Amino acid sequence: MVGSPSKPRQAQNSIVASGLSEQDLAQLAVFGLQITSQTRGVIVPRVVRISVPQGMSIGEAQRTVRRINLKASADTDSYYYTDGEVPACSDPGCEASVIVGWTPPVVEACGEPPLIGLVDTGIDLDHEALKGQAIELVNVSKDTGSSSSLDHGTAIAALLVGRAGSMAPGLIPQARLIAVDAFSKGPGTADRADVVSLVSALEALADRGVKVVNLSLSGPPNEVLRIAVEAARRQGIVLIAAVGNNGAGAEPAYPAAYPGVIAVTAVDRQRNAYQRATRGPYVAFAAPGVEIRTAHPKGKSAAKSGTSYAVPFVSAAMAMLRATNPETDVEHLQKRLQENTQDLGAPGRDSTFGYGLVQMTNLCSAPGTGPIPVAGNTSLVAPQTPRH
Repeated sequence: MVGSPSKPRQAQNSIVASGLSEQDLAQLAVFGLQITSQTRGVIVPRVVRISVPQGMSIGEAQRTVRRINLKASADTDSYYYTDGEVPACSDPGCEASVIVGWTPPVVEACGEPPLIGLVDTGIDLDHEALKGQAIELVNVSKDTGSSSSLDHGTAIAALLVGRAGSMAPGLIPQARLIAVDAFSKGPGTADRADVVSLVSALEALADRGVKVVNLSLSGPPNEVLRIAVEAARRQGIVLIAAVGNNGAGAEPAYPAAYPGVIAVTAVDRQRNAYQRATRGPYVAFAAPGVEIRTAHPKGKSAAKSGTSYAVPFVSAAMAMLRATNPETDVEHLQKRLQENTQDLGAPGRDSTFGYGLVQMTNLCSAPGTGPIPVAGNTSLVAPQTPRH
């Protein structure tokens, strides 16, 4: 998927860096390396996009940054894509909430509706499933290309907070959603986000007090993004991301494969693995993600498949737990989620299904578990598994 002509892996004439001073930037300008955009620096030291002059390679530009400041981080200007496709489906009841035990009484047992963050494309706020819902839409993408399409963001938003009784009811219709459009569409390309827009999105969500963020997107590893993810985790922000749709033998997808990010794969209604899902030791949980009927722009609905559509199930579950236990150590919240899974595939955690299929039935009222320990710190500590 990533790396095809329509989905390039990275920009060809820019890099990103973090930790540079004004004096450093002035020195870079002497070499023709100019800032074109930047973040505010509230999660991680300011991330800047730097244009690379003609005749200088991307690698040479990164080396120049490191020569000027050995402590700075520099990497390619990587692109990240949504993980969805639209297959045919004639069944109007394609929703798969039943296999994870997601029912209104179960959700009500979790107490107060949560605040959820979403980093995605634009959203059709006039769709009947989303109109009137508690959604704030923020746009951080400043790409010179056209604005993002509404398909993917509308579908994910509806899965999370679609109005009850609509053609696309969501998992937690009463929840508040802060949705950040971090994507843009260049000429002849798919919707894509870059490192600067993703970090800016995390900053916008942190500003609004969001502690659970849905990332139905994936791309290559990037050192600057990794540092931002680590910084967000240290602030107690839980990041839930798609494992990617590049197939069983593909390289790990990011940010899902970063330590501490909760990586979600997709299964169908028979609990079989989604055939295009990327696999690996970083996979944490499985959730429905095949032929999921959800909202489509202009008042329509469609059945969609991809690891993107599995992420909202885990994001919603973690958000409910977080709302019920706002001061709880995230490590213990994830453990509660692990204890409420249906093991699939090989016994125990595996590279296809992770800990298994998330189950909601006893998530907020599991008997005999006692109180969840209160946090001593707010960083997410995921089970340690090999990362490649």
